Amino acid sequence: MLEQVGSLFGSPWIYAVVALSVLLDVFLPVLPSGVLVITATAAAAGSAADVPDILALILCAATASVLGDLAAYRLAWRGGDRLDRAISRSRRLTTAQERLGTALARGGGALVVLARFAPAGRSIVSLGAGAAHRRARDFLPWSALAGLTWATYSVALGWFGAHWLGASWLGTVVSVGALFGAGAGAAYLMRREPRPS
Repeated sequence: MLEQVGSLFGSPWIYAVVALSVLLDVFLPVLPSGVLVITATAAAAGSAADVPDILALILCAATASVLGDLAAYRLAWRGGDRLDRAISRSRRLTTAQERLGTALARGGGALVVLARFAPAGRSIVSLGAGAAHRRARDFLPWSALAGLTWATYSVALGWFGAHWLGASWLGTVVSVGALFGAGAGAAYLMRREPRPS
């Protein structure tokens, strides 16, 4: 059955669909961009089609991730008082913004990379960095590393799932489960209290 879906994913339009999904999921974290990337990769691995090319898919997803982060960052930067009030009403967002600010000030952008895997973490980090007026040169390199890491991981999951378990729904489901497992692990690590320095 995955072969039939593979024909849908075997079109050059898949790059546009993946890019749009990854770009927008910073604003709508419910979009299944990771699932889409894995499914496109698994379908490509199980078909004779050259589309999508694995490296092109990684670059497409990573670039869209960084552009989405940048859009959210700039929007939050210009959001002004209204966004600050919205963030201050949420204890979770306020705490995340403070931790992000501390991590970026210390050069610890690993939080940005980790947040890319956590559910809604990308949104919180990108909007928080913009709202706190963090310098772009402190945020964007980490965003680029996060996007590339996430895209490579997602494509690798789809590729290995398809090659180890076959181009079937089982391979895709196992790969998506591994993506969600990484997200749960990232969310757990982000919630842990930082060790006192």
